[in-house]
Amino acid sequence: MEWMSKPFLALAGNQINAIKLSEFLVAIVIVFLVSHWVAALLGSRLLSRTAMDRGLQYAVSQLTYYVLLVVGLLIALQTSGIEVGSLTVILGALGVGIGFGLQTFVNNAVSGLILLVERPIQVGDWIEVSGTGGRVERIGARSTTIISSDNIAMIVPNAELVTERVINWSYGDPTVRFRVPVGIAYGSDVDLARTALLEVAAAHPGVLRHPAPVVFFSGFGDSALNLELAVWTRDMVPSPIRFRSDLNFAIDVAFRRHGITIPFPQHDLHFKSGSLPTIEESAQPA
Repeated sequence: MEWMSKPFLALAGNQINAIKLSEFLVAIVIVFLVSHWVAALLGSRLLSRTAMDRGLQYAVSQLTYYVLLVVGLLIALQTSGIEVGSLTVILGALGVGIGFGLQTFVNNAVSGLILLVERPIQVGDWIEVSGTGGRVERIGARSTTIISSDNIAMIVPNAELVTERVINWSYGDPTVRFRVPVGIAYGSDVDLARTALLEVAAAHPGVLRHPAPVVFFSGFGDSALNLELAVWTRDMVPSPIRFRSDLNFAIDVAFRRHGITIPFPQHDLHFKSGSLPTIEESAQPA
C-alpha cells in the first residue's frame, strides 16, 4: 500500500497522494450530507415552531445550508493537508474562467442569494413573470420553480426574477383589489346595471365586505358603456382564474335576470345621397 502514500500530483505547492485525495472526497460527501441534514432539520423542526412565515423559514434554512457548505469545504481542505492560502493562484485562475465560461451560472447563483436575503418573492407567493402566473415552490441556487394554476412547473432563472419586472400578488398583504370590466348596450339603465353588479359582489363568498365593492363608469366605448366592478378579496392570490370566472358567470346571470344587454362590436355605415356613375358612363371619353 506504499503507492497510496506516494504523491502523484503537486497542487499549488501541496503534494497530493491517494490517501489525501480519498480523505478529501469523503469529507466533501460528509459536508454535503451534514449541511443538507442540518438545514432540513432547522426548517422542519425548529423554524416551523416559530412565528416566522413560510418564506422566511425557507430563506433562513437555505442560507444556513450555503454557509455550512462553504465552511465545511474549507475545513475539508485543511484536514486533507491542503493549505487554503496556497490555492490563491488557482482560485484566481478559476475566477477568470468563471468570468468567461460560467458567467450566466454565477449571475443566477448571486441572484438566488439576493432573492433569499432581500425576499422580494418568497416560497408560497403567487407571482406573475413574463405574463405567466404561478405559486413559488422552490428558490434554488440557479433557478426558481413556479407552479402554475394548471399544475405546470416553470423553471425560471434567478437572474430573470431579479432584473425583470415581477408582479407579486402576495407581497406584504394578500388582500388585493380586483377589477372586472364589463360593457352594456347604449340605452341601458346604468343605475340598474350598477345595482346588479353590486348584487353579484355581495353574493360571492370571496369578496370582502370591507372595503366595500364599488362600480366605476369608466367611459363610452365604440359599442358599449364601459363599467368596472372593483372588489377586495383574498381569494385572488390562490385561485385568480377561478375567481374571475365565478364573477363573470354571476354577472352574466344577473344581467339576464335584469334584462341588461351585453353588446357585441358593431359599426354603423352612413351613405350620403348622390349618384354614382355606371360602368358605361365611366368608360365614355371625356
